[in-house]
Amino acid sequence: MLYFLKTRGAQSATTIAEHLNISVVGARQHLNRMAKDELLARFDKAEKVGRPTSFWELTEKAHQRFPDRHSDLTVKLIDNVREIFGEQGLNALIDQREKESLTEYGSTLASCKSLGARIKKLAEIRSREGYMAEAVQEKRGVWLLLENHCPICAAARECQGFCRSELEIFRQCLPTAKVERCEYLLDGARRCAYRISQQA
Repeated sequence: MLYFLKTRGAQSATTIAEHLNISVVGARQHLNRMAKDELLARFDKAEKVGRPTSFWELTEKAHQRFPDRHSDLTVKLIDNVREIFGEQGLNALIDQREKESLTEYGSTLASCKSLGARIKKLAEIRSREGYMAEAVQEKRGVWLLLENHCPICAAARECQGFCRSELEIFRQCLPTAKVERCEYLLDGARRCAYRISQQA
């Protein structure tokens, strides 16, 4: 249930019950139990007609159940790099990480013939790295790369150069496409998402 809400955002008890193939009553029991454990929060959303519908979403405590790659240590190391080597040294570190990622991703994507195949394979790679990524075709020639979790969120908050670098990695891995970030976790969105369009 937590995974479903993490990847799909706030949902009603009815939708959750349908997804888990359980009764709505059973779903509400699970939801209320997790709300008591401070893992879920409920809010009402007005529909076009009738009474408002209750939706359930993850709390910060629930988000912390998903791995963040030793966030405290990561932030401390970033601070140390800044202190010892300055901002230039930190940028050099990010650039090196970018080069290594491009080498790894490039070798894995080399066998993919179409843009869609490359995006799907990229989502697989990112999921293995903890991003809970998925590739969704929005329309012909346009895809969304959705990353429902950020395992380096603490590092990204401390230094947004990591976010800039990841966008550049995607653009270089998909040279025949236009890649834009359309949802950004650090701007308050629940995830990061990238719209990828085939260039004419």
